Amino acid sequence: MFYLRNLWDSSFQFCGCCILGFGIYLLIHNNFGVLFHNLPSLTLGNALVIVGSIIMVVAFLGCMGSIKENKCLLMSFFVLLLIILLAEVTLAILLFVYEQKLSNYVAEGLNDSIRRYNSDNSTKAAWDSIQSFLQCCGVNNASDWGKAHPSSCPPYPEVQGCYAKAEQWFHSNFLYIGIITICVCVVEVLGMSFALTLNCQIDKTSQVLGL
Repeated sequence: MFYLRNLWDSSFQFCGCCILGFGIYLLIHNNFGVLFHNLPSLTLGNALVIVGSIIMVVAFLGCMGSIKENKCLLMSFFVLLLIILLAEVTLAILLFVYEQKLSNYVAEGLNDSIRRYNSDNSTKAAWDSIQSFLQCCGVNNASDWGKAHPSSCPPYPEVQGCYAKAEQWFHSNFLYIGIITICVCVVEVLGMSFALTLNCQIDKTSQVLGL
C-alpha cells in the first residue's frame, strides 16, 4: 500500500508538472487574453498555470504525508482534494447554467477587440493567429472587418466566422474533453481514498504498538 501510495503521488505530481509546463507554453506562444479587454488575465494559459501549481503543492503534501506517516498532512491532502473536486463540480454547473451569458460575453469581447485590431499589436497578433488556425474571418463573418479584411483571413468566399468555428472545434473535441475531465475526477477520488485508507492503517498500527 505504501509503495502504491508513493507511486500514485509521484504520478500526480508529474501530471501537475505537465499541466504547469503546458500552461507556461501557452502563455509564451499564445496571448488570446488581450482579445478580452475587461479580463485580459482570464486565459487558458493562466488557468493551467494556477491548476498545475495547486496540483503540485497538493501532491507534495500527500507524498510527504505518506512517507512520514503524518496524519495531519494526509488529512490536509484529503481536504484539499475534496475542495478541488467540489470547485470543479461547481464550475461545471455554473458554466451550464450561465452558458448563454458566457457566450454573449465572449461575442461582445471579440467584437470589441476587432475595433482595436489596428491600434494594438497584441490584439492584431492574437486575431491573426486565431484566423490562421481556425481558417475563419471575423466574429460572425468577414463583414465584421468592414471593407478591409486582414491578410490572415482565408481567401475563399463565404468563410465562416471565428465564433462559429470555435464552437465547432469544441463540439468536435467534446468527447476527448469529457474523457480527460472524468479521468481527472477519478484520479482525485482515488487520491482521497488512498489518503483515508493510509490514515486508517496508521491508526491501526498505532493501536497495535500501543501508541
